[in-house]
Amino acid sequence: MKPIYFPEPFRIKAVEPLKMTTKEERVKKIKEAHYNLFNLASEDVYIDLLTDSGTGAMSSDQWAGVMKGDESYAGAVGAKNVVNTAKDILGFEFVQPVHQGRAAEKIVMPILLKGKKYAISNMHFDTTRAHVELAGARAIDCVIPEALDTGLKLDFKGNMDNKRLVKLIEELGADNIGVIIITVTNNSAGGQPVSIENIRETKKIADKHKIPVLIDAARYAENAYFIKIREKEFKDKSILEIVHEMFSYGEYFTMSAKKDGIVNMGGLMGTRNAKAFELMKIGCISYEGFTTYGGMSGRDLEALAIGLREGVDENFLRYRIGQMQYLAARLEEAGIAYQSPAGGHAIFVDAKRLLPHIPYNEYPAQSLCIELYIEAGIRGCDIGSYMLGNCPDTKKQLKSDFEFSRLCLPRRVYTQAHLDVIADALINIKGRASKIKGYKIVEEPPILRHFSAKLKPL
Repeated sequence: MKPIYFPEPFRIKAVEPLKMTTKEERVKKIKEAHYNLFNLASEDVYIDLLTDSGTGAMSSDQWAGVMKGDESYAGAVGAKNVVNTAKDILGFEFVQPVHQGRAAEKIVMPILLKGKKYAISNMHFDTTRAHVELAGARAIDCVIPEALDTGLKLDFKGNMDNKRLVKLIEELGADNIGVIIITVTNNSAGGQPVSIENIRETKKIADKHKIPVLIDAARYAENAYFIKIREKEFKDKSILEIVHEMFSYGEYFTMSAKKDGIVNMGGLMGTRNAKAFELMKIGCISYEGFTTYGGMSGRDLEALAIGLREGVDENFLRYRIGQMQYLAARLEEAGIAYQSPAGGHAIFVDAKRLLPHIPYNEYPAQSLCIELYIEAGIRGCDIGSYMLGNCPDTKKQLKSDFEFSRLCLPRRVYTQAHLDVIADALINIKGRASKIKGYKIVEEPPILRHFSAKLKPL
C-alpha cells in the first residue's frame, strides 16, 4: 500500500512551540511518572497521541465565537445555538449539553439500567463500561468476530455481531437488558466503522425485544464518512443525510463533543422520549449545572455550535481519515501490524504481534507505549488488558481480545512530517522488539485504573 497524503483543507494561523527532550531525559521522566503515560507532564511530550478528545485545534471562526460567548447562568444564547445545531445535524427532538461524554453517561446509564442487569454493545469504551458497572449492571461486548483478526481488511469491522446478540438476549432475558449501545465508530475495536445495514439489523432485533438503542456518538462524523465511501447505498448521499439516517435508529444518544465537535470541552446527550428527557434534565442540574449551560462556559458553547458544523465537512473528513491511511501505509511497508484497515481517529498498533513474548498480564500494549515515549517523546495509550482491568466480581485480571497501542491523532494539529516521525520511531522499536520487557502493577484504584495506576518494569 503506497502512502498517499491528502492535503490539509486549511492553513496554519498560530503555532505552539514544542519542547525537545533527550532519550536520557525521557527515561527519567517516565520512571518519575511510574511508567504511566497519563502521569507525564505534557511539556515533556513531543507528539501527544494519548487521545483525540479535546486536543484538536479550533478554527478562526470558533475563536471568534469564543469572544461572543454569553456567560449568563440561565437562558444563555450559546446553549440555544448548540441545541438547535445538534437537532439539525442529528435529528433528535430533545438535546441537552453537558461538559463531556462521561457526564452524559453518568446521567443516562442509571436511567436506562435501573433494575436491569446488563448492557450490550458492539464494544464499550472504558468510561461507558465504568458507568454501566457504577449503575449496578454488567457490560457485555458483542463485536463481530472478524474484528479480532487485526490483519483482516474488512470495510466495517466495528459492526455488532447480531447473530450473537440474538443468542445473548435469549440467554440473559430481554427484561434483564437495559440498553443496546452502538458505538460509532467502534473505538475499542480500533476506531472501526459500523455500517447502516448493521445498525438497521441491530435496531430490528432491539425493537422486537423492546430494548432501547443508544448511539455512542463521539466519532459519528468519521463513521458517516466511512459509510459514504464504503457502503454503496450511500455513495451519493451527503454527510448530513448519512448522519440523519444513522441517528434515526437510536432512541438515545450520548456524545463526547471533544472529538467530532472539535472543541476542547463539551458533550451532548439526547432522546426521543419526553419523560426520559425530564429525568436527564434533573440529572444535569444535579451533576452538571443549569440546563442552559450544562457544565460548560458560554464561550465553549459557542465554539461547539460552530465545531459541530465544521466536523461534518466532507473535505475536512477526507483529510482527517487520510492522515490515518498515510500512517497505516508507512507501517504496512515496514511490516508492523495494526488494526486494518486504518480506522477513523487513530492507528491501533497490534502490540501482541509486535511483542509476542510479553503475556497479556504483563501488558504488551502498555510496554510498547512506554517504549515509544522513550524512543521519540511520543505519548500513546494502552487499549488492552491493562485498560480492561480486573473482573468486578472475581477481582482477577481480565484478558482483552486486543492488545492495542492506540495512537490518536488530534484534529488539525500535526503535519505529515510528524506522521513520519511516528512511523520511523515504530520502525526503530521493531528492530529491538525482542529485548523489550513487560510491566507489573504495584498500585491501582478499583475502577478505571489505567488513568492513575503505578507500574514498574519486570
